[in-house]
Formats: sequence, C-alpha cells, structure tokens
Amino acid sequence: MLDTAVTISLALVCLALLLNLFRLTVGPDMPDRILALDTMYVNSIALIILMGVWLNSKTYFEAALLIALLGFISTIAVCKYLLRGDIIE
Repeated sequence: MLDTAVTISLALVCLALLLNLFRLTVGPDMPDRILALDTMYVNSIALIILMGVWLNSKTYFEAALLIALLGFISTIAVCKYLLRGDIIE
C-alpha cells in the first residue's frame, strides 16, 4: 500500500514540477516567475523526501533540509534585488 501511495505521489509531484517549469518560462511578469521558482523549491523538497521514503534512506532528508535553506535564502535575495536594486546594503 505504501509503495503505491509513494509511486502516485512521485508522479503527481513530477507533474507539479513540469507545470511550475511552464509557469517559470511563460510567466507574464517577474513576480509570477519568482513565485514559480519558489514553488519549484518546495516541490523538489517533496520529491527528495518521497525518494527518501521510497528508498528508506535518511540521507535524502538532510539534502531536503539543505535545499529548503538555500531556497528560502535565494528567494529573499531575489525579492530584495527586485525591490531595492541591490542585495546587500
């Protein structure tokens, strides 16, 4: 039962990543692209965690934590750049 749920979840997360990639490339303005990139970080974290559950490995959870930290920091940096024109004051 768990294998079926993980397989279906992996397929749906991959579909969500593809839809986010579409929004990233076609997005009408910059805030839409930033939001799509941030959502891609969240979906990649979900994908890595699902792979960790499927392969029964704890290493994937550490990688997901690192991607979460980098994704948060990079989203803040891009938003500050768009608002102020510079990242570091």
